Parts: sequence; C-alpha cells; structure tokens
Amino acid sequence: MTDKHQVIALCSVGNLGKYLCDELLTDGRYEFVVISRQVSARLRGLIPSPKLTEHAIKSKKGPFFEERGIDVRTSDYSTDSVLRILNETNASTLISFNNCIDETFVTVHAAFLDACRKSNNCKRFIPSEFAGNIDDFPLIPSFFSTSRVPFRKILEQENDVEWTIFNNGWLMDYFLTQDKTYMPAIPDEFPIDPNNWKACIRGTGDQLQSFTSAGDIAKALIMLLSAPEWERTTYITGQWSTFNEMTRAMEEFHGRPMPKTYKSREEIDRDASLPPTAANQEALILASVEEMMITGSGACPREKTLRQRGKFFESLSFTTLEELLLQTGKGAKLALTHSVLLNLPPHLCRETEQPRGGPKSLSPPRPVCTPVLFANAAPVRVRKKDGRGEDA
Repeated sequence: MTDKHQVIALCSVGNLGKYLCDELLTDGRYEFVVISRQVSARLRGLIPSPKLTEHAIKSKKGPFFEERGIDVRTSDYSTDSVLRILNETNASTLISFNNCIDETFVTVHAAFLDACRKSNNCKRFIPSEFAGNIDDFPLIPSFFSTSRVPFRKILEQENDVEWTIFNNGWLMDYFLTQDKTYMPAIPDEFPIDPNNWKACIRGTGDQLQSFTSAGDIAKALIMLLSAPEWERTTYITGQWSTFNEMTRAMEEFHGRPMPKTYKSREEIDRDASLPPTAANQEALILASVEEMMITGSGACPREKTLRQRGKFFESLSFTTLEELLLQTGKGAKLALTHSVLLNLPPHLCRETEQPRGGPKSLSPPRPVCTPVLFANAAPVRVRKKDGRGEDA
C-alpha cells in the first residue's frame, strides 16, 4: 500500500492533535479521519440520542475542523463503535491523544486496541503517552500507575497489532504566550508562565530535561507512518536543557528579567505524601508531575533518542526554543499554523460547498486561533463527566 492511499485515524484530537491535523494536511500523503466523542449542537438536536452512540455519524467538531474540511466521526469509544469507523474508512493506523488520568485510560485504550485487532486493515497503534523517559522511570509521574502503566502491560502481550509508545519530554510550546499556540496556559503546572511573566522553579532547576515543539512532534509522528518497523518505545527531543537555562533564554530573548519563586524537593515530597483523598487529588497529581522535574525522568534517554533520530527522523531539523520564539515572535499569532494554512497547495484546498448541481471552487481554509483545552505529557485536571476522558 502506498503512502497516499493510507488513512490515519486520530482519536481524541483536542490540543496537541491539532498540530498533527495541520501537518497531515501540509504533508498531503495521507488521508485522515478524526474520531471524537463530541457532537455538534446541531446534530445533537436533530438526531435521537441512541442513534448517536449506535452509529458513527459524520460530525463537525468546532471551527478548527469545519474550516479545514476535516472528516470527524462521533463515537462512544467502545470497541464496536471505533471498529465500525476503522472499517468504514479503511484506516491503517490509529493514533490516540486521549488524556484520561486514571483507570479510564486503560478502558478506553483497551477498546482502541481491540478495535484495531478486529479491524480489516488497522494494524498499527500509537497510544497516548507523550511523556518522558519511561524506559528508566516507568512509574514517574506516579499518577501513571493507574493509567499508562497497566496499559503498557497489556501492550506487551499484543502480537497482532504493531505499536509504539511515543515520548517527547516537555512541550516547548508552553514557553509561548497563549495567542501563539493551541496549547492553553497552565501557570500552576509548567514552571515558566510566559503570559504572566513569572517562573516557579522546582528543585534546583538544574536537572536536565527534554523539550520538543508540538510541530516537531507532529512531523515525527508522520515520519513514523512510513517506517517499515517500529520499536516499542520511541523518543524525540528538540533540545536538552534545564528549566534554569530555558528561563535565562526567555529573559535574553524578551530583554527583561523574569521574577522567580522556588519550590523545594522537600515541599514536593511533602505534597506527594498527602493522603489519597478527593480533596488532595489535584495536589497529588501536581506533585507527581513535579517529580518529573526533579528526578530527571523528564529527559528522554540521550543515546536511544539520538539513535532513533538517525533511524526514523534523519530529515527532521528539530526546533530549539530560540528558533520557536523567533518563528512566533511579536505579532505572530500561531505563526506556524497560519503559514501552513495560507500556503496549502491547490490539491489540499477544501472544496467550498455549493448548491446541488452548482459549481465547486477551491479555497484555502481560513486560519483559526482558538485556544483549546490542556493536553501534555502531564495532564492534570481534565476529565469527562461520564468517565470516558477528555480529548487531548
């Protein structure tokens, strides 16, 4: 099967997944479909509720997908529902961005894996992980113990579907102000807060970390699609650095000092030792994210990462923080995405709908700059009321 005939299924596209959608449109070799739990208000009013879960219905999930003419199918994330979409679209690979933080992650991803296993053609699967060095630190962050860790054990027994767990360290896009990225502001979680111009450094701030831009993650995922064989864990890193060094780079680029506070290892250990009650849940999850900052687990293993860079991503020029800041400088709101959309080749332009029998014209989609919900290597808050997890 040639690349241009492959269909890629993306589940739970919310924040990080939007970069992959844009990059797939730019790349042009693959068709893709988005599988979403969300249904537009118009469809919800027109279609009886049982039909929404019984059938995979084409839906438009917000302006991002509307403007780009992206095929969005609704699903309840059960095996049968996802399987139906995989077979209808003849998808060959499923990539998940689902961001559940508890055992719901296992339930949802087990259904995705089972759907791949039972499908006619979808025999490759990338589950949602996007974290740090899980080879050497499989239990950090600790809240992965009820989500990613048990699902990894399920994957280890899988022989019918090829899979890889993809990791990238910290998202470099959190160094950007909110108008320049699809990623929302998370000032209490990420040490550097560019929107309020302040930093809270965990530990000494000198622990080595991995940082990768969302655009590079999208490009690397597409490169993996054409790789003849995957490894069980895949790592990329745009830049190895420390939070202290990255803070200094921000100060130098913007030409002003950034006020700093510090949270010690002792304070983090204290929060991590809180009783596991509902009232303490957010503090416990945040402490587990902070563990990545002070243990070194946020740094992808250098030797393996560089080896895989040569094997899978040799043609990818990874972005540094300085380059990302230059690309998204003053006045450049979502500059990378806008340049992508405004320069789409004709064969990737969306057909403008006309009355039946009327002419069709080709026009590039209008760029959209709407911030969306949190998706990162370390999701903290979001969760669907019905327990199926938030789109990432």
